Amino acid sequence: MLPYLTQARAPLTREVNATNEWGEVDTVSIPAERALTVFVDKRELVTLMTLGAQPELLVLGFLRNQRLVQSVQEIESITVDWDVGAAAVKTRQGICDIEARTAKRVVTTGCAQGSVFGDLMAEVDSLVLPAATLTQQQLYGIVNAIRLQETTYKSSGSVHGCALFRGEEMLVFVEDVGRHNAIDTIAGWMWMEPEQAMTGQDNVFYTTGRLTSEMVIKSAQMGVPIVVSRSGITQMGHDVAQRLGLCAIGRATNKRFLCYSAAERLLLQPALAGARSQAVA
Repeated sequence: MLPYLTQARAPLTREVNATNEWGEVDTVSIPAERALTVFVDKRELVTLMTLGAQPELLVLGFLRNQRLVQSVQEIESITVDWDVGAAAVKTRQGICDIEARTAKRVVTTGCAQGSVFGDLMAEVDSLVLPAATLTQQQLYGIVNAIRLQETTYKSSGSVHGCALFRGEEMLVFVEDVGRHNAIDTIAGWMWMEPEQAMTGQDNVFYTTGRLTSEMVIKSAQMGVPIVVSRSGITQMGHDVAQRLGLCAIGRATNKRFLCYSAAERLLLQPALAGARSQAVA
């Protein structure tokens, strides 16, 4: 049985006045960042900074990616009230040893800093990814789909976007003030839409942000074996990707990219990249 979720979508942007380089006052849009304090069975757990586009899925995915719950059936309801900036999570049987499991908190790098409870690195080697490949043509299709996507970033900037693809088909697109929130929201969506997500079997995760260790681990926990970023990868992200056999592709813009790990998952078609430019003496 899936949990009951409210639909407390908040406005994603707000208009403010700003002075430009010519001394003129313009009305511009900025992301409407807001705080959301999460309570689990009336116990305060964490405060997330978010746009509030899909807060219930964000909270569900956060609990999933922190491994505080093992299945969506453990959650009875998630109720978000923006008047008080709170999300109330009600579980069916409680979370065993929640105090001990949330005692070790690591603040991670990046915009709208993510937080990791417990030692997720210790569980990396237990993760098994499905066999899946991606063609170079499909990769280009993904990059182009992101380019054409109407986004909050285009109107106001200052946000990260993440998406889940099956081949070149975009299944879901999420933006938030940080890439950690965006991937957690997608994790929540995958639990609520199991038939569409198909547990990540042949899915590809895309992010506008860096491929840090946390982003790689979260992708693997979601069962997604291929990740693509328009940015680069960190050393720890690279190390974890190699350990998992996860295909990490970065610097993916237009027809350029770098495959950092598990290159056997990427079926290359070099002719699609066009002729290599020649350096001028």
